[in-house]
Amino acid sequence: MSDARSSSHHLVRVSSTELEGWGRGRSVEQLVHDSFAFLLQRESKESILGEFDLSIIKRYFPDFDGG
Repeated sequence: MSDARSSSHHLVRVSSTELEGWGRGRSVEQLVHDSFAFLLQRESKESILGEFDLSIIKRYFPDFDGG
């Protein structure tokens, strides 16, 4: 992920259960992209964990439903 000033790299693990529940026909890549869009509406890219399971987003943001 990058902007005009800096970039960051993230490793996101998506289980088959998460893809089935939140994917709604999207690819893993699109699900992760949409999930990052959700996160970036709520925090800076520097605040996003460098490595995480997709399901952890729900712990911090109970309204998360797959981006």
